[in-house]
Amino acid sequence: MKFIELKSRGGNYLVVAENVAWLRDYENGQTQVGMVGGAPLLVAGKIEDIAASILAQANATE
Repeated sequence: MKFIELKSRGGNYLVVAENVAWLRDYENGQTQVGMVGGAPLLVAGKIEDIAASILAQANATE
């Protein structure tokens, strides 16, 4: 299980990378991140930047 960090304007999230289901553009430069079995998270950043961050963190070696 690999945790990734998603930054939000109200606080940061640590989520399991495998639980990210979808990304959707949202207003004011934010992105909604759909989670398997849960409500979407609202995170700061454009969809392309969030996608790149998720992929980089999920593929990073420890």
